[in-house]
Amino acid sequence: MSNVEAEPSAVRCGVRVDDRQRTAEPRVDVLSAREVPLGGPRAMPVRRTLPQRARSLIGAWCFADHYGPDDVSLTGGMDVAPHPHTGLQTVSWLFSGEIEHRDTLGSHAFVRPGEMNLMTGGYGIAHTEVSTPGTTVLHGVQLWVALPEEHRNTARDFQHYVPGTVRLDGAEIRVFLGSLAGDTSPVRTFSPLLGAEIGLAPQSEITLPVDTAFEHGLLVDSGDVRLAGTALAPAELGYVHPGADSLTLVNESDGPARTVLLGGTPFDEEIVMWWNFVGRSHEDIVRAREDWEASSDRFGAVEGYPGDRLPAPSLPNAVITPRRNPPRH
Repeated sequence: MSNVEAEPSAVRCGVRVDDRQRTAEPRVDVLSAREVPLGGPRAMPVRRTLPQRARSLIGAWCFADHYGPDDVSLTGGMDVAPHPHTGLQTVSWLFSGEIEHRDTLGSHAFVRPGEMNLMTGGYGIAHTEVSTPGTTVLHGVQLWVALPEEHRNTARDFQHYVPGTVRLDGAEIRVFLGSLAGDTSPVRTFSPLLGAEIGLAPQSEITLPVDTAFEHGLLVDSGDVRLAGTALAPAELGYVHPGADSLTLVNESDGPARTVLLGGTPFDEEIVMWWNFVGRSHEDIVRAREDWEASSDRFGAVEGYPGDRLPAPSLPNAVITPRRNPPRH
């Protein structure tokens, strides 16, 4: 799941939708998704909201793909051959379907709805992602977390976690990273983070206390949702700057709504992100690509996948420049 696009889409900022938005509510920037073909024989499309020109990260979250509901009989589903990662953690979260995961640690696990798989590819790891034969509809999110400088060459790791469900005020909340609504995930991260699925009953409203040091992003999967009074359509992501002590979510739909809330303290380091690598310089990326193409021990080998590794794409004919968020106001 790569990030090699040249023309990310624009941002719609600070939209005041109607008089229901109160002055005490935080400003919400609305980030629109762009469609990107994921690898595979029939290129399953995904909707990408991070990164883009207006915002590269939310906390340390540096990549967000949202896909489905995808009819596997038409698209062929997900079949991503062995590919490498550096300098990041991958977070897989499904709404429906099942994905088989294998990596160079020897991990063989399944991603299922309501269960989180987190893989750490610090200095280097490789893995495969394949939807299982029993999957008919594939639907979920694939997220990346940038590792801070002091940990970006950390050892490979894999964690699996099944969060419980917190039920309150017409909402069902599953906290897979960090803390929210009185629940805390035990999964280790390298910077303060929040990740949670929030389901909302029809015509319901909930206000959730949040950490004022965090910035937040709410990705809408389904339903007509308002975040702090700002309307968000499915596949849009609402961004809230640090300083908010609570977030109000309203489902204006006659059916249930589903969202994913991401958060974290602002990640103030510059990163270079190309293909499946996160580094700090163009040279970091060149070295990682060379190591992958040379089948270096840096990434190891994935056992059990019936096919070849993904070759690295060609580097651009220019120096890959670092990215960071715009200055905070």
